[in-house]
Amino acid sequence: MADRRRVGDRLPSFPWDRLAPHKATAAAHPEGAVDLSVGTPVDPVPETVRQALAAASDSPGYPATYGTPELRAAAADWLARCHGVQVEPAAVLPSLGSKEFVAWLPTLLGLGPGDTVVYPELAYPTYDIGVRLAGAEPAASDGLTALGPAPVRLVWINSPANPTGRVLGAEHLRKVVSWARERGAIVASDECYIGLGWEGIEPVSVLHPDVCGGSHDGILALHSLSKRSNLAGYRAAFAAGDQALIDELLEVRKHAGMIMPGPVQAAMRAALEDDDHAREQKARYSARRTALRSAFEAAGWRITHSEAGLYLWAAHPDRDAWGSVALLAEHGILVAPGDFYGPAGAGHVRVAFTAADERVAAAVKRLSALS
Repeated sequence: MADRRRVGDRLPSFPWDRLAPHKATAAAHPEGAVDLSVGTPVDPVPETVRQALAAASDSPGYPATYGTPELRAAAADWLARCHGVQVEPAAVLPSLGSKEFVAWLPTLLGLGPGDTVVYPELAYPTYDIGVRLAGAEPAASDGLTALGPAPVRLVWINSPANPTGRVLGAEHLRKVVSWARERGAIVASDECYIGLGWEGIEPVSVLHPDVCGGSHDGILALHSLSKRSNLAGYRAAFAAGDQALIDELLEVRKHAGMIMPGPVQAAMRAALEDDDHAREQKARYSARRTALRSAFEAAGWRITHSEAGLYLWAAHPDRDAWGSVALLAEHGILVAPGDFYGPAGAGHVRVAFTAADERVAAAVKRLSALS
């Protein structure tokens, strides 16, 4: 059998596996673990969405890779209604969750050896994984000018950011778009948390005219319904932006069989057309965020950024990321170490506030013992 590069040679170890011993410690707590390590939804899928899924369940034929015209129109209407972004339905493309799109975008765009892909220094690990899968060159950098003459083909931005909750303003985003356009690079903006700004913060899309000057050339924005509508289990997301890029991605995805199931397309349309459930879900998250932030700060932790999204970016005064993970696990609370997202996160932990109200209350009670 010919030699080949196995997964361990091509990709780093899956980071969450390193949490296993701390997960066991937290689970040993007499009242059970409070898992705040992964931002997975726990609240019910909206009834209107479930009804739409059920109504479309008799779906024996192959669905369209492009998505139904009704789904693409619903996505375009949502962008206009909620984010001030004008796109044609033809410039919308559904994907099987946002992680799939992040992981495969460099490959789908034809990038490879010699092509540099930039992503934030503190970032969702899948940006790096996608670059490696394509065989391209990863560059974790928040300072684009420091890249010098590198042949940058793709720039990932993430606002609101995972893990920090940082929001990039329109001026900052304009500079990124301008820099990329001068070099012929594509800008891909992961905007999965765009509807979850806190304390008056209103995140702006890279497709907003204040950012892109009214032209979507060279720009893609990625949106997910996992957080807004509790559809993580449905794998419902979409990209929008440059029509030429959408057309190119559609053609490749047709060949690869990257097709969202028909019933999920119907459910996604229903979710995009209904803003009431999203407001209700955001209110739940807001209450959990307030409770956890107050409890961590009362226990002496420092919260930085965290102005949007589903996480608190927290630092203990005397412990690094893994020391903080260990301390909290001893009290039955599981969080993610900041260095999962890059070396710059070594002094922080990421705290998700997606747990059920009862579990959040339990965490608040346990944190009081650390005050």
